[in-house]
Amino acid sequence: MQPDRRTLLTSLAAALLVSAAPAYGQSYEAALAQYTQARAAYDEAASAYWDDVAEKRRGRNAKRRINQPAVAEDYVLTQPPVYSGPPRPVDPNAPGRDPDERQPVPLVADFLQAAVEQFGFVPDRPSEADFKRAYAKAALAAGLTRDQIVGVYAFETGGNGTYDMQAGVTPTRPRAISPAVGYNQLLSTNSVSILSEFGHRIVATLRQKSNTLTGPAKIAMERKIEALKRMITYSRSVPHSWSEFDRLAKTTAGGIGIHAVILDRDIGPMLQVQKLASSLHFARTKHYNAPLSAAELELMNLTGDGNGIDMVMMPQDLRARVPTANFFQQNGYERNPVARRTGIVANLIADIEKQMARGAQSPGARELAAAF
Repeated sequence: MQPDRRTLLTSLAAALLVSAAPAYGQSYEAALAQYTQARAAYDEAASAYWDDVAEKRRGRNAKRRINQPAVAEDYVLTQPPVYSGPPRPVDPNAPGRDPDERQPVPLVADFLQAAVEQFGFVPDRPSEADFKRAYAKAALAAGLTRDQIVGVYAFETGGNGTYDMQAGVTPTRPRAISPAVGYNQLLSTNSVSILSEFGHRIVATLRQKSNTLTGPAKIAMERKIEALKRMITYSRSVPHSWSEFDRLAKTTAGGIGIHAVILDRDIGPMLQVQKLASSLHFARTKHYNAPLSAAELELMNLTGDGNGIDMVMMPQDLRARVPTANFFQQNGYERNPVARRTGIVANLIADIEKQMARGAQSPGARELAAAF
């Protein structure tokens, strides 16, 4: 039997990577040539692998539409190739930053500034305890349980996250690794997409609250509603697709500003809850009517609803064989240490459950549980 294309490419990449380490003291040009050769071999092997993943995913989606179960042959059962060649050498004659260095991720302060400048919006920021109570109330109204909410919070934040916590930011490390903010670590793209799809519901809820207010409180709520409506209009200025929402959220001042709503005492809890409520609804549309555990809900939250429900409905014997790479795009997989570390679906689920159990013992998680 002849080896398939992916096997040949992976073998070629491995052979090149073994011989690719630059000799001590070699010139920049020689080091660059070795890097370019090794990287090209890896990119070709990786491209073949991730094309196969995408093709298999399309096949599973087609089966799901006609209620046919997936089998082992519907997944790529090998792990993705890993680049282990030399790093890109730094050109000694080229001033400026490293070409591989990414632009810094906007911080909470940037979201707030853009919100004021673009929409005249300043979030009403509550105490941590008040936000937790509002979050619990919104979760129950959406049909979510205490165990689900506390479990997701424990996993996403380690059990001590605040509602304005941004991924990667600590008192000693001010640089973010992601725009993800809050209990459910919502991305700026999530904020844009949720406002586009569910903004009218949020406005209706705020309007109901406004009708119970008087004086300065009512005036402030009406201003909030008008600013939110401007944000919703902006979120709907692009076609309804994740890639368009992502572009808007990351490359425009308006998209950056929209993410500030996640800090508001009235809007933030509804946004955080809506992401999880959408996953519940998706599971029901796929005829999965059993209660979702906190780990299963997080699985959908982590990988996207379609990929998540695929794993939730997967028999145990397949969970022990199928690589987690089947449920990610290449860039998302390479940025996700949990998916890479766990390797297969069974280990990913076990890791989520373990982190949830550990985080649930933290003071923040206990405080959130008490808010229900």
